[in-house]
Amino acid sequence: MTIQANKLSEQQISDDLSKLKTIAAAHMGPGAALETETVTIDGLELNVFAHVPTNLGALYKLGLEAGDETFLVYQQERFSFAESLDLALRMARALKEKYGIQLGDRVAICARNSPEWCIAYMAITLLGAIAVPMNSWWKSPELKYGLSDSDSKLIFLDPARLDLVKPFIDSLDVQIVMFKPEAESAFPEFYELARSMKPLSQAELDETEVFPEDKASIMYTSGSTGMPKGVLSTHRNIINALYTWKFVKEITEILRPELLDENPEFPPALLANVPLFHVTGSHAQFLASFIYLRKFVMMYKWDAEVALKLIEEERISVFHGVPTMAWELMQAPSFDTTDLRSLRGVQSGGAPRPPEHLNMIMQKFPDAAIPGLGYGLTETNAIGAIISGKFYASRPNSTGRPTPPVTSVQIVDDVGNTLEACEVGEICIKGATVMKGYWNNPEATAEVIKDGWFHTGDIGMLDELGFLIILDRAKDIVIRGGENIGCAEVEYAICEHPEVSEVSVYGIPDERLGEMPCASIMLQQESALSSEELSTFLSARIAAFKIPEKFYFQYEQLPRIATGKIAKKELRKKTMESLGVDA
Repeated sequence: MTIQANKLSEQQISDDLSKLKTIAAAHMGPGAALETETVTIDGLELNVFAHVPTNLGALYKLGLEAGDETFLVYQQERFSFAESLDLALRMARALKEKYGIQLGDRVAICARNSPEWCIAYMAITLLGAIAVPMNSWWKSPELKYGLSDSDSKLIFLDPARLDLVKPFIDSLDVQIVMFKPEAESAFPEFYELARSMKPLSQAELDETEVFPEDKASIMYTSGSTGMPKGVLSTHRNIINALYTWKFVKEITEILRPELLDENPEFPPALLANVPLFHVTGSHAQFLASFIYLRKFVMMYKWDAEVALKLIEEERISVFHGVPTMAWELMQAPSFDTTDLRSLRGVQSGGAPRPPEHLNMIMQKFPDAAIPGLGYGLTETNAIGAIISGKFYASRPNSTGRPTPPVTSVQIVDDVGNTLEACEVGEICIKGATVMKGYWNNPEATAEVIKDGWFHTGDIGMLDELGFLIILDRAKDIVIRGGENIGCAEVEYAICEHPEVSEVSVYGIPDERLGEMPCASIMLQQESALSSEELSTFLSARIAAFKIPEKFYFQYEQLPRIATGKIAKKELRKKTMESLGVDA
């Protein structure tokens, strides 16, 4: 099977879109389970889902509909939906009574994926406190910044991250709870602490009412201006994102029954293969599993061979990760001998998927494993556009149509005028899933949210049928295997080296990772700095994934454009030509 065999004609696409519009109207109309209503939030009138949980605590209770079914799986650990909620309620009591955590307090989590991570997030948000998922690849300076900026009262850590915070933790008023300590620890162990407490009762939870507009999470994103910014989202933001995916899934399955992922032999199960500190991991994978009553299987770390083994053993129905992962699965030696019959979706987000990867997916995966792609940002709680199945085969260069029914997308020019179809400009997103703002940073918030529209910094267009095509990024970032890397942050770190005069960091295409960061550097005249020495220098300052793959040293000034700025595009083009890489 090839992409050509699955393409729809332009007329078929147009006809199907008309049918989808009719189906969607009925699906969100009066009396429908996913009915929408208009509410006023911060002076803006926005469409929201009318009959959904009002907060994340109510979302977690949906799992009790399948209370005895397996929910969290990690290596040898298995927890049912009921056991997970029970532990979360116990940890919530510990946070409240032992550590004094109250509504609106920040509680950080910095660790690799695990059941404790998920249960800690549940416990924090059950209380109406604000979960602060931190990048577990951060180094000490980044962690110190995140804890200070969020003013977190407590942090959940695993041993590797504990070692990173030790140099500075005494200077901050932050308490610690440990995940899986490797030896005797001075800090409480997660499960022991939780199991020593009684679960909070509903009456006790009700003493602090958590409203839809209460703050739920701060997720840090690498931007183009240096230090990470904390994306502040409410309970309504997150829940409307989750039900947006449910809405799209249901209306698409009505139109195209071949996309149905329900099979009595293979109950819903998802392989969690991206970090939970990403909106893809926390929202689309973890939190959405409460709605679908879906088993959530976590990996210790990404490994294509281990992933294939888990797909077969756990009867995974949805494989969802960055595009690189599907490509690595198909290259793995055991791919052809793995039982993939349970798969119903091969989905991705976080980065573009090259069309040749899509062609390979449709050739190598079972027919039932429908490919899909999503576009969204941390600031929009991962909502923006989505595409799957024959639409995707017919528009492989697109990231889909704007996700209905509570999200709008428009393209604007440099002065904010809305552009027509096929005109290129900045992609803007508006709706109930757009963040409250950047934590403690009203100036940065005002720069990107104007009249309710979030200006993404991405450049693209909506074609004549409304499919979004991303062409470039206005923000100075590199997306490496789904990880956003702010070029300015890396440049600042490199400039800390005493032998560096100036630097420009940029991304070049990479078949496996999408992009890889490179750096052109002007050294001081007497310097003999090597790539290995600079990488070692950077390893103590920035996360490993941010360190450039290649360094290009010179002793003359880097080229400039007319304004005097470094000619980054020229440097990028020169590097690509030297490596024989096509744009």
